[in-house]
Order: sequence, then structure tokens, then C-alpha cells
Amino acid sequence: MSDNYVLSAVDIWKSYGKGATFLSILRGACIEISAGEVVSIVGPSGSGKSTFLHVCGVLDPPEKGTVSVGCMDVWTVSESRRAKIRNSELGFIFQFHHLLDEFTMLENVAMPSMLAGCSRKDAFDSAAVLLEEVGLSGREQHFPSESSGGERQRAAVARALILSPSVVLADEPTGNLDSANSRIVEDLMFELAARRNQAFIIATHSIELAGRAHRCLTLDDGILRS
Repeated sequence: MSDNYVLSAVDIWKSYGKGATFLSILRGACIEISAGEVVSIVGPSGSGKSTFLHVCGVLDPPEKGTVSVGCMDVWTVSESRRAKIRNSELGFIFQFHHLLDEFTMLENVAMPSMLAGCSRKDAFDSAAVLLEEVGLSGREQHFPSESSGGERQRAAVARALILSPSVVLADEPTGNLDSANSRIVEDLMFELAARRNQAFIIATHSIELAGRAHRCLTLDDGILRS
């Protein structure tokens, strides 16, 4: 893999089921992404967008193919090594924010950092900076139930960035938001990609969001096409 790419997935194959239930999802899908680049992936429901993100995000192994994060082929190393790569180099944003209701926004954002071994003070300091960066200064002690859908999703973006990952994988990040909040979250992702030089791979049904990306790829018959 070229040193210019922060993530590369080559010839990814993935299927589910057996016999009559066999379903081939990915048939040689490939992607290469550079620091600061935003790439969108479009395709109909069931085309394999989420599956591809899960393979790239070291959540689900491919049947064939390689995924490299930096210069590391992640599916050839130990599970403990993969876990470290997943936690330190990759961030995840989902359609639903998955914040924990019993914790404040600050605690939710700080949690990955504390789980990685950072002190409570350092984790909270970093989380506060990120909450300000995503426009949630003053909301640190609010609970998710006290926040709007757009605020919760912005907090989820901050949580994905707390460990400064090289690549953020976003699966329908605006799919549960109204048009106004969708635009806010979209703007935020592009601003962060530019300011922090972080790559974003965004699976989306939104034609508007897909069109704003530096590149838009279509998942068609298991292959990513430009």
C-alpha cells in the first residue's frame, strides 16, 4: 500500500448463509483513501455498504482480500493487535447515536478515552475541547434525553474523534435527522476532515451528502465503482 493512504481495502469478498440462503454481498470491492479526504459510498439498501464499512473498520473479517490501516494489514495480526488498531486508528459514527442515557454528554464523549487508559481528568479535558469544537459548549452536563437529535449526533461525532483516529467510518450519519440538522452534521464532518486532516468514509442514501464528498463511489453488484 502506498504511504499516501491511511486506509486501503483490496479485493474484499464477503457472503452470508449457505445453500438456498447463500447471499454474496461483496465481490472484490476496493478503496484507497488519503488523510483529510472524504469519500462517500452510495447504493440501494442491502447492497453491502454497512458490510463493507464493518470489514474496513475491523469489525467483521472478509472471506478474501486485505485491509491495511497505515502500513498494517489488519486481518493478518492478532486479535489483541486488531483491537488496538480499531480503538486508536478508527472512529465510528452510526445512524443512531448510541449514546448512553445514564451518562452526561461529557461522560459519553470521554468514555473511549477512559477505556483506553487515560485519566479521568485528561479524558474529560479532551472531551470538553471536542464538545466545543462540534458546537456543544455549555451542554457538557446535559444528558442525551435533554438534548435534540442533532445535538446527540454531534456528540457522537465528538466521541468518534476522541482518540484522534486516522479514519472515521460513518454509516448513514444523517439518516435519522431532519434536513436542518443533517446539514449541520454534514458541515461538521467536512470541517473536521479539513481541520484535523482526518479521512472520512461515509455510507449514505443522501444524494446531497454524497455529492459534497471529494469522491463518490457506488456499490454495484459487490464492487465499488466511481
